[in-house]
Amino acid sequence: MVQVGTGIISRQRLEEIKNIAAEYDISPAQLALAWLVAQGDNIMPIPGSRKTSRIDENIAALNVTLSPETLQKLDQIAPIGAFKGATLV
Repeated sequence: MVQVGTGIISRQRLEEIKNIAAEYDISPAQLALAWLVAQGDNIMPIPGSRKTSRIDENIAALNVTLSPETLQKLDQIAPIGAFKGATLV
């Protein structure tokens, strides 16, 4: 069950994520992968891709180093449980 207003909040959070990605000149997907990689050596994201261009994009995310400030901002924007409902957007 989706709570009233949750979709609006999720879209606002997504816009903030898109803005951070734009600051780094990367896609939101690359930002997500870079964030996952920054979580520690015991985290290994395994993204699925249907197009070879997406595979190249995913690999390029490994070269992105997020600042501690950005990591903290992302944790504030999207804490565990922040996105609720049937879909994220």
